[in-house]
Amino acid sequence: MTTNIGIIGAGNISARYMQGLQNFPHLSVRYIADVDHDRAAALAAEFSVSCFGGTEALLADENISVVINLTPPNLHASTVIQALEAGKSVYVEKPLATNREDALLMLKAEREHQGILGSAPDTFLGSAGQTARHAIDAGLIGTPIGASAFVRSSRAETWHPSPGFLFEKGGGPVMDMGPYYIAALVNCLGPIRRVSADARIGSPTRTVTAPNRSVDVVPVSVNTHASAVFSFDSGAIGTILMSFDVWDTTLPRIEIYGSEGTLSLNDPNTFDGDVRLKRREHSEWQVLEPVTPLFGAVGTPEQHRRGLGVSDLAGALVGQPHRANSAFAFHVLDAMLAIDEAAATGQAIVLESRTERPAPLFRP
Repeated sequence: MTTNIGIIGAGNISARYMQGLQNFPHLSVRYIADVDHDRAAALAAEFSVSCFGGTEALLADENISVVINLTPPNLHASTVIQALEAGKSVYVEKPLATNREDALLMLKAEREHQGILGSAPDTFLGSAGQTARHAIDAGLIGTPIGASAFVRSSRAETWHPSPGFLFEKGGGPVMDMGPYYIAALVNCLGPIRRVSADARIGSPTRTVTAPNRSVDVVPVSVNTHASAVFSFDSGAIGTILMSFDVWDTTLPRIEIYGSEGTLSLNDPNTFDGDVRLKRREHSEWQVLEPVTPLFGAVGTPEQHRRGLGVSDLAGALVGQPHRANSAFAFHVLDAMLAIDEAAATGQAIVLESRTERPAPLFRP
């Protein structure tokens, strides 16, 4: 069965979705909407989509059942709720929202209408996330005891023409890159119970050196260096460093430590990549065979495509497990917001949200 899709937002990431969705014959993009109709028209022309224009026309189209929301994070709540009220299901880019209040309104709208809500990040659905999850479930590292995760600077000042949004409310390393890392950890270790943290602004301004920049300097009003400790319901303890002030490092992206060994994961902002295992009796690391097919060739632009989460939502519409669901996304958001709150108050934050570990894609 074909699922007809409309996209709201024809900005930078929209082409990645269009490219990725071409891998799913059951997903068909029928409409592209943007406040800038010319931008919507350009994306539609590039990918041979016949209909484009404004959001109201998209939502009025009864043939479209799923909306992909690629608007800026501060617009997620209003546009998601509008789409749910129009009877659509929605897949929204990360983060789910920029605050709990908006996110809870989105979840309320989902409960009150017939559509379902899914959210990025979906990268934990890739072969790397699923291989790591299977290794843990199979007991290859024994009982998980701890984890470390490390977010380094994306160097956005050097390539983004106007990176100011990354250094204001709703941005920063926690909200920008944190979703990928936290989602990966929750997929592997389960829900987070408590968050302790400290954070600071590294520099009050950032110099933009991108060759096509539209600004030379941007002010910084959000923490750019944060260190947190996550206490998981499972008993595992995670140490997470998220920073726009670390330009170079030799630290791994994610490691998970168990009673019998260690797992080392690749960048969780990509779907695929090596998952390495070293058990206590091993003298060398071994690369685990992927348990699911690769989404794209590792080390190529294919790794930046998107679409697995949209396919996941489409499957949920016909009764399959919904993995990148709204409860999972809200729990990830809750943990991110708790980092700044813990840093500001000097107190550990006990999370009220809970989520199930997503059902694994791999079945032995």
